[in-house]
Amino acid sequence: MIDNLSWIAAYPEIMLLVMSCLIALVDLGVRSPLRGATYLLTLATLGCLSVLLGMEAASGRTIEGFGGMIVSDPMGNWLKCFATVAMMVTLVYGRTYAASRDMMRGGELFILSMFALLGMYVMISGHNFLVIYLGLELLTLSSYALVALRRDDLAATEAAMKYFVLGALASGFLLYGLSMVYGATGSLDVSGVLQAIAGGEATLKGSKQVLVLGLVFVVSGLAFKLGVAPFHNWVPDVYHGAPTAITLVVGGAPKLAAFAIVIRLLVEGLAPLAFDWQQMLAVLAVLSLLVGNLAAIAQTNLKRMLAFSTIAQMGFMLLGLLAGVVDGNSGNMVNAYSSAMFYVVTYVLTTLATFGVIIVLSRTGFESDEIADLAGLNRRSPFHAGIMAICMFSLAGIPPMVGFYAKLSVLQALLASGQGFYIGLAVFAVVMSLVGAFYYLRLVKVMYFDEPVQTADVDAPADTRAVLSVNGALVLVLGIVPGGLMTLCAQAVASLLA
Repeated sequence: MIDNLSWIAAYPEIMLLVMSCLIALVDLGVRSPLRGATYLLTLATLGCLSVLLGMEAASGRTIEGFGGMIVSDPMGNWLKCFATVAMMVTLVYGRTYAASRDMMRGGELFILSMFALLGMYVMISGHNFLVIYLGLELLTLSSYALVALRRDDLAATEAAMKYFVLGALASGFLLYGLSMVYGATGSLDVSGVLQAIAGGEATLKGSKQVLVLGLVFVVSGLAFKLGVAPFHNWVPDVYHGAPTAITLVVGGAPKLAAFAIVIRLLVEGLAPLAFDWQQMLAVLAVLSLLVGNLAAIAQTNLKRMLAFSTIAQMGFMLLGLLAGVVDGNSGNMVNAYSSAMFYVVTYVLTTLATFGVIIVLSRTGFESDEIADLAGLNRRSPFHAGIMAICMFSLAGIPPMVGFYAKLSVLQALLASGQGFYIGLAVFAVVMSLVGAFYYLRLVKVMYFDEPVQTADVDAPADTRAVLSVNGALVLVLGIVPGGLMTLCAQAVASLLA
């Protein structure tokens, strides 16, 4: 059923699609090596969308469209707003980098990034298995092309192939799992699946076994998209092999969309099976914290270290998701899921600044992607060394950075359950955070106390420097006054669960 509300619910997606096509046409006439007109039009589009989405989210209303296949709610709109801002920041950081590596013969960087963002929008808004899967495929297909954008680079081409093969496998897992859930419940709508399971229809005639088996495949597919162990093998290779600007496209905003489909599928659709999927998430979280933190210690390449760091960070985020339902009691859901949302938003914010510094330090013929390349950075550029140090302290969970409050909120959600198992997980997470602090602080030590290896001046365009300043300041300021963002996340999740 299509009515006026359907168009209102889908207007961000429609606007983004129309502007993406328009920008692709405009770019045909652009001759500037930096694609100035394409760049400005893209930023203007994303800026308008982020403002509109923020206003829609602040209104607090929830609208279903196209017969319940999509939903516009505060949580989804805030995540789309943050993803849009993250993509804007990524393009600001990456434009000069991409131009110096012959990646902007056309406007593919901007257009594919906008289509990837459109995929995220559809994933976040989707309230139907087919819609969610279509959004996921649009995001991943655009990402494969972006990773391979530097056509003459062997490492990027190899990373794209690995990403494509493993991504196709994970998509198959997810699609197979969703088909089994559909077979057991008879519905493709998230709300219909919830009603079928809660009403008992899906547990009759042996369907419960099919449902749980489908759930295993769904969680496996979601774990790949989040990049958590043991479905993490693509993360270090893609982070390392892709051009750094594209690494940020893959490792930044999509984490918000991945979090959204976890909430849509597991919380909104499969909440009665929380006992089953929470056990799976607990295993994934423990493995991710172990593999991510221990493997990161051994890395000498900065992007590979950050890749394993991502695995550990996503494992920590999963701890918030698995503390929502305790012994059948859903009283801790808002606290747990809002802490996970706060964690993923602040992680993306910190990742943007971290990779922004790496991109700025890179130059033609030099990637600045080894830890040793940052030796003595404080003597060359105290500004960039300071921002990187703030980000490392935040990722390590050291106060007063925002990463400390993100970790604290997840730990509080675990402790609020009052269960020995969850308290044990909280203790384990703290120990793993101490292990992780080693490789983050090692980078700070290299920047401030080692002898410089590089002597070239650090130069960045004015727009990049301005955005990087704001980005780094937010990591610090939101750590000092985290209440506003935490309240926003809590209200968004509360409206979702109401």
